[in-house]
Amino acid sequence: MLPWMLLWLQAAAGPVVEVVPVVSKQLERTVKLPGEIFPYQSVAIHARVAGFVETVEVDRGSAVKRDQALARLAAPELRAQLGEAEAKVQAMEAQRVEAEARLTADQSTYERLKAAAATAGVVSGQDLIVAEKTVDAGRARVRSLESSWKAAQAAAQAVREMERYLEVIAPFDGVITQRRVHPGALAGPSVALFQLEQISRLRLEVAVPEIDLAGMVRGARVSFTVPAWPGETFSGIVARPARSLDVKTRSMPVELDVENRDGRLAPGMFVEAHWPVRRPGPSLLVPASAVAVTTERAFVVRIRQGVAEWVKISRGAPAGGLVEVFGALKAGDLVARRGTDELREGTKVTPKTVDSRQ
Repeated sequence: MLPWMLLWLQAAAGPVVEVVPVVSKQLERTVKLPGEIFPYQSVAIHARVAGFVETVEVDRGSAVKRDQALARLAAPELRAQLGEAEAKVQAMEAQRVEAEARLTADQSTYERLKAAAATAGVVSGQDLIVAEKTVDAGRARVRSLESSWKAAQAAAQAVREMERYLEVIAPFDGVITQRRVHPGALAGPSVALFQLEQISRLRLEVAVPEIDLAGMVRGARVSFTVPAWPGETFSGIVARPARSLDVKTRSMPVELDVENRDGRLAPGMFVEAHWPVRRPGPSLLVPASAVAVTTERAFVVRIRQGVAEWVKISRGAPAGGLVEVFGALKAGDLVARRGTDELREGTKVTPKTVDSRQ
């Protein structure tokens, strides 16, 4: 065949374009994300009642158990209130006992008069009515005094409960991280005496970017490192995703539970989490060079039956020399290895398949 005929056939078939197939692959990777450690529980401990601090049993760094006494207060006015309340209880009880005795006597008198009234003319009807009304009034007085006595008992018990609050106790096992009180100080509900934190178990908060949320599994184990212990790797369990994105950072806070029984980790530490990213299904991958970007869109040039087509895509995560793409593509489609807007839609080309790794 003459050389000019070969040139004519090549021109009719279009320019040679190197193409690579779209690859379908399960994409798994690990990204490094910053995080911060927080105590599992943290509470500022206040006195429930006002009083002067008598003793402080703990200091910063003290490990405490639940219901352990942290401090004791003195409140002389509470003791006075309790003495007054108990005296009132005794007085009301004495009045109640006296009223019950009087009711018993009146009841006995009424019963005798009632028995005597069975004989005509012995007891007048008026005397019987007066005796009956006296018994009714006595019963009412006993009921009233019994109610008052119970109310006085309740008031005294309330003061006793208030006195119990003079002992400040720990609500859970933990470590005292701050102490803000000394003996002789006036304490009350408005001022925190201690800061108690549970550090045997910790919360690790990691802000996961929106693009890396797919495939997140509650209960998955995630490893992380901290600057304080170089060369060592720790781990936590994915426990509480926020289920809502921070609109400023486009990331979701996710909490991991971290066991810290040896106490080597501390709240406030910054960590580098090795976050696993797994797509729920296979991803489509093309060489990074196959993606063309203009001011209007990102696209790849698909070659179908020797004709170039622009397929709009959005980029995902990189995977070696390939990049994840989303669009109207399927595995096995042939795309130009080098995406460019110079290869216009509808252009006839001669595809030449090459290795996507080249």
